[in-house]
Amino acid sequence: MTTTPTDDAASPSPAPDAPGGATPQDSAPPGPTPQDSGAQDSTAQDTAAELADAMTRAIKRIRRRTSERLEPYGITPGQGRALRTLAHAPGCELPDRAMRLSDLADRLHIAPRSATTVVDALEEAGLVERTPDPADRRAVRIVLTEAGRSAVERIGLVRHEVAQEYFGPVSPAEQDVLLRVLRSAEAAYAAATPPRRTAPPGAAQ
Repeated sequence: MTTTPTDDAASPSPAPDAPGGATPQDSAPPGPTPQDSGAQDSTAQDTAAELADAMTRAIKRIRRRTSERLEPYGITPGQGRALRTLAHAPGCELPDRAMRLSDLADRLHIAPRSATTVVDALEEAGLVERTPDPADRRAVRIVLTEAGRSAVERIGLVRHEVAQEYFGPVSPAEQDVLLRVLRSAEAAYAAATPPRRTAPPGAAQ
């Protein structure tokens, strides 16, 4: 008697190396699901936010301790940054090469008006002098005085002491890694951030 092939007979037999009759597709490990990808993204975001919080705490602690150490000298951390920026400019002691007020504001990432306030306090303390720009009488250059150079040395010592106190428990190798990471993040951020707008006409120079 002739038999008619059934669906079972037409179905392919399991692969011989698939245990328990499972097909290779059944035994393959599952790939990442959209839920898994979302969880990974969320974890990365949480880590970045926690890192930002840790950096904020560190900056606040270092700034507070630096302020306490500079207080006997009558210098605020903001004024200390301005003095260090001026000291690192080529020709900081020469009236025709010293930094302009507008350039100082750009370096400090503050408004020209705020830079003027900082320079006013430094000039009153005898740490800097304003001098007209020989090439442009409308512009003002900021010259470090001898007292200003001495203040920069004191600020450097204070910054070194505070940094050692905070990061001292961390190994030099870990400090190097942290520094490279922060420099890489800053470079990427600066490259992706539009440049600051130039000062409007008539702004302080």
